Amino acid sequence: MLRRPEGATLAQICASTGWLRHSARGVISGGLKKKLGLAVVSEKEAGSDRVYRLR
Repeated sequence: MLRRPEGATLAQICASTGWLRHSARGVISGGLKKKLGLAVVSEKEAGSDRVYRLR
């Protein structure tokens, strides 16, 4: 989901994995960014949810 050009919102990630919001955020920041060293971009546009994507 994060590899898609449009990325994924936290709600989409939670719906597909069954995780809670804090668990999904923890995986993104701790697992993907820190442990794997992936460049995860987080963008917030006015009037929409935050979108996460891999750079």
